[in-house]
Amino acid sequence: MDKRFQDVVRLINEARFNAIKAVNTEMINLYWRIGEHISNKIQKSEWGDAIVLELANYIQKNEPGFKGFSDKNLWRMKQFYESYKDQPKLSPLVREISWTHNLAIISRCKATEEREFYIKLSIQENYSKRDLERQISASLFERTMIGNSKLSPLVRVIQNDITNTFKDSYVFEFLNLPHLHNEKDLQTGIIKQMKSAMLEFGKDFLFVAEQYKLQVGKSDFYIDLLFYHRTLHCLIAIELKSDKFKMEHIGQMNFYLEALDRDVRKSKENPSIGILLCKDKDHEVVEYALSRSLSPTMVAEYKTQLPSKRVLQKKLQGVFNDKSIEKSNNKSINKSNNKSIEKSNNKSIKKSNNKSIKKSNNKSIKKINNKSVKKTNKTIPLKTKRL
Repeated sequence: MDKRFQDVVRLINEARFNAIKAVNTEMINLYWRIGEHISNKIQKSEWGDAIVLELANYIQKNEPGFKGFSDKNLWRMKQFYESYKDQPKLSPLVREISWTHNLAIISRCKATEEREFYIKLSIQENYSKRDLERQISASLFERTMIGNSKLSPLVRVIQNDITNTFKDSYVFEFLNLPHLHNEKDLQTGIIKQMKSAMLEFGKDFLFVAEQYKLQVGKSDFYIDLLFYHRTLHCLIAIELKSDKFKMEHIGQMNFYLEALDRDVRKSKENPSIGILLCKDKDHEVVEYALSRSLSPTMVAEYKTQLPSKRVLQKKLQGVFNDKSIEKSNNKSINKSNNKSIEKSNNKSIKKSNNKSIKKSNNKSIKKINNKSVKKTNKTIPLKTKRL
């Protein structure tokens, strides 16, 4: 393409995109208003369920050019309105994604937090309907929320806004790997299916290299996969382990991260982060291995099949319960501390008041005594000897 005309082409594309976006917003607004109208009519008992079918037939008969107003779609508009009418934070966001995206989310996601997660992610990652459907099927919400709770303390320190970036487990069902496979099979599959892999990792991950060479002293070392994260502004080293997590994996990753930070990282970039992708892991062993480690490394599982949503939901509920217990304990501790402080303050105030009262009383008594002595001295005449 002639570079002289690229700016004009860019302006045309921007205008087309904005026009499509505006049309989508108006269409969502229309569906919202129709859903609100039907909901109010039914709630007030002015309409029965059969009326919605009559409405669909009326529109089809009198306005045959109007598409998308079947009785099923009209019921979905009602569900759409009722799902978000009491959600002021979400109701503006649903207008930024397509109707098909909205239908996928309200039909497959029940919790408000889960719906918010997929709405925001659809906007941020510009998901197609197929991408969104895949992420819901792969339980991305549950895996990400669990991942947030497992982040290394050092990672939280070096990166302020790291929420929803990493996952507790990664799903590579698109690789079609056999149950028995090695690390080379996994690495080769990811490289060949990089487009699908980037959907799983996140679109902020930029692929740098496979088997990235590090030279330390007179020895060469190789990182399985190296990425750069646009938002975090740091290198991401990924090591693939086709067996169970072992403690020595942490030492290996620490060595790679140190080499990256010393020899590869640029001055304006943040410290590198490591991800150990293991076929299996014992969560207690991982916790012990990372408890005294100052390494910004995360240990995650990888799956070659779509995970059980029910199992992940149960696991996520456990995380939420642990947080509630921790929050409750913190409140109790704070309450106890406040009571102790209050009690201590009351004692100090009481002691201080007693001292003040005692001091004041002593002053008053002394003052009264002085006055009495003075008065007495005035009333009793002094005896003098005559010469």
